[in-house]
Amino acid sequence: MPAAYEKYLVPVVFRPFAEDLAARAAALHPGRVLELAAGTGVLTSGLLAAAPSAEVTATDLNEAMVALGSTRAPGAVWRQADAQRLPFPDGGFDLVVCQFGVMFFPDRVEAYAEARRVLAPGGRFLFNTWGPLGTHAFQAALQAGLERAFPLDPPRFFPTVPHGYADPAVVAADLAAAGFTVEDEQELTLQGRAESTADLATGYLTGTPVRAAVEERGDGTAVRATVIEEMTARLGPGPVTAPMTSYVFRAAA
Repeated sequence: MPAAYEKYLVPVVFRPFAEDLAARAAALHPGRVLELAAGTGVLTSGLLAAAPSAEVTATDLNEAMVALGSTRAPGAVWRQADAQRLPFPDGGFDLVVCQFGVMFFPDRVEAYAEARRVLAPGGRFLFNTWGPLGTHAFQAALQAGLERAFPLDPPRFFPTVPHGYADPAVVAADLAAAGFTVEDEQELTLQGRAESTADLATGYLTGTPVRAAVEERGDGTAVRATVIEEMTARLGPGPVTAPMTSYVFRAAA
């Protein structure tokens, strides 16, 4: 799954936002950076390039992601870690960053409190989260394909997890509950560019948790064909460019 995620989804969906977040991080002139939910390291690589003097520690809960990420961004220190129970002392970092990971935390307030604990006084927490599903053309088209393939019981991962934390007021309230002060919140729409709708569908169906849901429900080959047909009808066969909307938060400890 990490290899498919890295090959098909990172360049199209995640790299544009990683470049933005890395530039925002570098503007804070951090010395010690902790990345949460680093995945295969697209933001990690961006941080190392944008803030070359910073010491970057990258973490992820998934061992396979850490293994792949450490080969993609070897300039960082990589650790397997649970964002809700970080294995680091109090006040050890001046910036905590997270790209599209906070939606996956079972208890976000607890994870935010941990981020605040490991930040030095005045440190910053910088992260992004997806907007509503309808504001992400690729993932909305994917979900439409899944609903066509499984009209009675479609996988609901994308509406409920990646796009299930899409109310900025809720995010701000969770940050406040963890003791943070929100300094900035912005809506950001960037363009994703995919060479092929079929490759994009393959990435989503094999490089995300949707993979297990599809395998549980039926014939993966037939599902892939249906999803590609629906996505192509909505987006074109490719190359295709489409908008993706996120929210970017910066909070102070």
